[in-house]
Amino acid sequence: MVRLRNVLSAALAAGLGAAVLTSCTADPTPTNVTVAWADSTRQEVRVSWKDSDAPNRITIEGVLSTSPTYVKFLPASEPNTWKIPASEFPPDGTYKVSVGVGTSTEGMSSKLASSPVFDTEGPVRPNGATATPVGRRDVLVRWTVPPQPQDFSPNDPLDVTGASQSYVPVVGRPGQPLRAAGPATTSTRQVIKSLKPPYLFQLRAQNEWSTAIGGQLSARVSSTGATVPALTQYGVPVRIRGRTILQEVICADEGSCVQQRSTSAGLPLVVLTQLTPGARWTPAARGKTTAGGHYDIPIAAGASRPYKVLMPGYSQVGTAAIRSTSRPQLMQTVVRPVSTGFVGGAMKKRGETITAVLVVQPAMNTTVYLQAWNRQARKWVGVKALPMRKGQAAFAFKLAKPGIYVYRFVIPNATMLGRPLLGRVSKNLSLSVR
Repeated sequence: MVRLRNVLSAALAAGLGAAVLTSCTADPTPTNVTVAWADSTRQEVRVSWKDSDAPNRITIEGVLSTSPTYVKFLPASEPNTWKIPASEFPPDGTYKVSVGVGTSTEGMSSKLASSPVFDTEGPVRPNGATATPVGRRDVLVRWTVPPQPQDFSPNDPLDVTGASQSYVPVVGRPGQPLRAAGPATTSTRQVIKSLKPPYLFQLRAQNEWSTAIGGQLSARVSSTGATVPALTQYGVPVRIRGRTILQEVICADEGSCVQQRSTSAGLPLVVLTQLTPGARWTPAARGKTTAGGHYDIPIAAGASRPYKVLMPGYSQVGTAAIRSTSRPQLMQTVVRPVSTGFVGGAMKKRGETITAVLVVQPAMNTTVYLQAWNRQARKWVGVKALPMRKGQAAFAFKLAKPGIYVYRFVIPNATMLGRPLLGRVSKNLSLSVR
């Protein structure tokens, strides 16, 4: 009995549905539904159609896209045309506008007629922004735009020919919100006035349907610190260490932009030195920052001279930075003994010729002094002033009395390339005479 009741209910429902469908399509279907831009601003889409002065319902239908919830009812007294704001069409979809006869209270009384299909593809997102200084305060910003994607509804009634996509340059500075920095342009380059780092640059790409953000460029300022050894031996490798810190601008979707620290690996660095007082600064070594912006660059110490570390300014796709230099610091150099001692060793016979030798770097010409330790007086006494040529000095002598003797060389201060070269005392040279 229950099964029979279900069958009868289904049949009754089918009959009623057919009756309702017949009543809903009693009025003639509108014809000639067209869409076009309302004016040159392309802010509204004008829909037009023909019917017998009936009330109408206008909807937007998605074609392989989700239909938006847009419904407009017009009384019969209104003309057969209506303007739909472009913002009512979801971007990057395919749609049609449908018109039927009906009211909000009585429902539809005709079939729907639809316009030709059209797409709402938004602008192509720009990328590859670079900055080049122009004059003292202005910046030329260039960007690239990928090719337009394939149009799957070519020559639809709302397609716009020519350069319909424009770009509004937007700049964010510390303590300020993102603001337009110039008028919209269809070009891919623009000079921005009075643009000084740090700042964040963006492009708002616009077309008739929507806006896309792209072409971001972060222009940073930098600071470089260095630690230079104050004293080292001539020709001995030393290391210059320090850190380069960048300051960049970060902008949230809402609110002011803020400046924050950024430490990057891979930043190029140049160690500069001044060979002689007043000379131009020239490269002595090169390196790069590691994690945290730190660096550790080896150099071979020459004559006494100042050093500083430069991070060159750079501009590449998406980022730019202003150069910075550490303060100059003088590294003084001490003469370096390469070899010192006695020819043939420190064991001699009395009356044998003994030759004391000294070899230093740099290969300098000067006068050095050989001294001996006087045990009775408990002090060093001079033995001989020796000419040094090309960094080498030697003195031959004989001792008649057996014993243990101690000598040393004294290398005085000198001048090299216009700056002091610090002298030094060699290690003690013990000599055994039997």
